[in-house]
Amino acid sequence: MLSTAGGGLLTGCSGGTGASSDASGRSGEERLRAAEARASMELLARYDATIAVHGGLAERLRPLRGEVARHAEAFGATAGAGASGVPRGASGDAGPEASAEASAHEAGASPGHEAGVEAAHEAGHEAGHEAGAASSGPSPAGSPSSPRADGVPGDEKAALAALADAERRTADNRAKALGSASPELARLLASVAAAGAAHAYLLGSDS
Repeated sequence: MLSTAGGGLLTGCSGGTGASSDASGRSGEERLRAAEARASMELLARYDATIAVHGGLAERLRPLRGEVARHAEAFGATAGAGASGVPRGASGDAGPEASAEASAHEAGASPGHEAGVEAAHEAGHEAGHEAGAASSGPSPAGSPSSPRADGVPGDEKAALAALADAERRTADNRAKALGSASPELARLLASVAAAGAAHAYLLGSDS
């Protein structure tokens, strides 16, 4: 009887450990997918910023951007997610709340309020213009390649090189993560990392 009872306890303990291990594995897998989704969304934001600054590169960059968007979706990022790349179901979407708040603000704005905002905006614009005129001077040499506030270099070749570096770093990080991924996720990581390396090559081929 004691032997049988002991065996039952061991079996129950073993089963509980297995379930805990499975849950831990799934949690680690979800975290890795979420991290890769964020990385893809950040890369996507870089493409969007570069295209916004250098419209002449749009035709060249859009096919690569499209692939990056598909990679983000493959890792579970929502189609409308920002650079955070939150996977589906990981958190609530704040979009509707933000839209509702904006609508309520617009509905409750009075003519006097709008006039005050417009006057303040014009005054601020004039003050900023005067300050800029007073402090303006010749641009330093090499400034076209200096990063802007959005992180995009002003020179097209430098902007392509920055994108290539971002693709290369992301691909390298994904290659390093292969060992901690499940077979299915590892195949996805390897495929996307190879695509990222190809993107880096194409972006730097004639930059």
